[in-house]
Amino acid sequence: MKFCPKCGTLLVFKKEKRCLVCPRCGWEEKVEKPISYVKAPAEEKIVVIGKEEQRLRTLPQTKITCPKCGYGKAYWWMVQTRSIDESPTQFYRCVRCGYTWREYS
Repeated sequence: MKFCPKCGTLLVFKKEKRCLVCPRCGWEEKVEKPISYVKAPAEEKIVVIGKEEQRLRTLPQTKITCPKCGYGKAYWWMVQTRSIDESPTQFYRCVRCGYTWREYS
Protein backbone atom coordinates (compact mmCIF):
# COMPACT_ATOMS: atom_id res chain seq x y z
CA MET A 1 0.00 0.00 0.00
CA LYS A 2 1.15 3.45 -0.83
CA PHE A 3 -0.41 6.80 0.00
CA CYS A 4 -0.52 10.07 -1.92
CA PRO A 5 2.22 12.45 -0.74
CA LYS A 6 -0.08 15.46 -1.39
CA CYS A 7 -3.39 14.50 0.26
CA GLY A 8 -2.77 11.16 2.01
CA THR A 9 -5.35 9.15 0.04
CA LEU A 10 -4.64 5.50 -0.78
CA LEU A 11 -3.16 5.25 -4.28
CA VAL A 12 -4.83 3.00 -6.88
CA PHE A 13 -2.86 1.00 -9.45
CA LYS A 14 -3.87 1.64 -13.09
CA LYS A 15 -2.71 -1.23 -15.33
CA GLU A 16 -3.12 0.63 -18.61
CA LYS A 17 -0.83 3.47 -17.45
CA ARG A 18 1.41 1.25 -15.27
CA CYS A 19 1.28 3.85 -12.52
CA LEU A 20 -0.23 4.58 -9.13
CA VAL A 21 -2.94 7.27 -9.23
CA CYS A 22 -4.59 9.25 -6.45
CA PRO A 23 -8.39 9.10 -6.92
CA ARG A 24 -8.82 12.38 -5.00
CA CYS A 25 -6.24 14.82 -6.39
CA GLY A 26 -4.99 12.97 -9.51
CA TRP A 27 -1.33 12.71 -8.45
CA GLU A 28 0.50 9.99 -10.41
CA GLU A 29 3.64 7.95 -9.79
CA LYS A 30 5.18 5.69 -12.43
CA VAL A 31 5.83 2.10 -11.37
CA GLU A 32 9.17 0.72 -12.52
CA LYS A 33 9.27 -2.57 -10.59
CA PRO A 34 6.63 -5.29 -10.98
CA ILE A 35 3.73 -4.74 -8.62
CA SER A 36 1.40 -7.30 -7.10
CA TYR A 37 -2.09 -6.45 -5.95
CA VAL A 38 -5.11 -8.24 -4.58
CA LYS A 39 -8.62 -7.36 -5.67
CA ALA A 40 -10.99 -7.04 -2.74
CA PRO A 41 -14.02 -9.34 -2.86
CA ALA A 42 -17.41 -7.78 -3.55
CA GLU A 43 -19.72 -7.36 -0.59
CA GLU A 44 -21.97 -10.31 -0.02
CA LYS A 45 -25.70 -9.77 0.21
CA ILE A 46 -27.55 -11.26 3.15
CA VAL A 47 -30.08 -13.82 2.03
CA VAL A 48 -32.44 -14.68 4.84
CA ILE A 49 -33.42 -18.08 3.40
CA GLY A 50 -33.16 -18.69 -0.33
CA LYS A 51 -35.62 -20.63 -2.49
CA GLU A 52 -33.40 -23.71 -2.51
CA GLU A 53 -33.08 -23.70 1.27
CA GLN A 54 -36.86 -23.33 1.70
CA ARG A 55 -37.27 -26.91 0.52
CA LEU A 56 -34.87 -28.21 3.16
CA ARG A 57 -36.49 -29.22 6.42
CA THR A 58 -33.43 -29.15 8.65
CA LEU A 59 -34.25 -25.99 10.59
CA PRO A 60 -35.26 -26.33 14.25
CA GLN A 61 -38.97 -26.18 15.08
CA THR A 62 -40.79 -24.43 17.89
CA LYS A 63 -44.33 -24.15 19.19
CA ILE A 64 -45.70 -20.80 18.02
CA THR A 65 -48.98 -19.84 16.38
CA CYS A 66 -48.85 -18.84 12.74
CA PRO A 67 -50.53 -15.43 12.27
CA LYS A 68 -51.83 -16.50 8.83
CA CYS A 69 -53.28 -20.02 9.27
CA GLY A 70 -53.20 -20.52 13.06
CA TYR A 71 -51.07 -23.69 12.98
CA GLY A 72 -48.99 -24.25 16.13
CA LYS A 73 -45.53 -25.16 14.76
CA ALA A 74 -42.95 -23.15 12.86
CA TYR A 75 -39.31 -23.39 11.77
CA TRP A 76 -37.12 -20.65 13.22
CA TRP A 77 -33.70 -19.02 12.66
CA MET A 78 -31.92 -15.86 13.79
CA VAL A 79 -30.11 -13.22 11.70
CA GLN A 80 -28.14 -10.16 12.82
CA THR A 81 -30.00 -7.62 10.63
CA ARG A 82 -29.15 -4.51 12.63
CA SER A 83 -25.97 -3.23 14.25
CA ILE A 84 -24.02 -5.59 16.48
CA ASP A 85 -25.00 -3.81 19.69
CA GLU A 86 -28.68 -4.61 19.04
CA SER A 87 -30.27 -8.01 19.45
CA PRO A 88 -30.72 -10.30 16.41
CA THR A 89 -34.00 -10.70 14.51
CA GLN A 90 -35.78 -14.01 14.89
CA PHE A 91 -37.54 -15.37 11.80
CA TYR A 92 -40.31 -17.98 11.72
CA ARG A 93 -41.76 -20.04 8.85
CA CYS A 94 -45.00 -21.95 9.36
CA VAL A 95 -44.61 -25.72 8.92
CA ARG A 96 -48.06 -26.01 7.29
CA CYS A 97 -48.55 -22.96 5.01
CA GLY A 98 -44.95 -21.68 4.66
CA TYR A 99 -45.81 -18.11 5.76
CA THR A 100 -42.69 -16.31 7.03
CA TRP A 101 -42.68 -13.58 9.69
CA ARG A 102 -40.19 -11.97 12.05
CA GLU A 103 -39.96 -10.88 15.65
CA TYR A 104 -37.50 -8.36 17.00
CA SER A 105 -36.00 -9.27 20.39
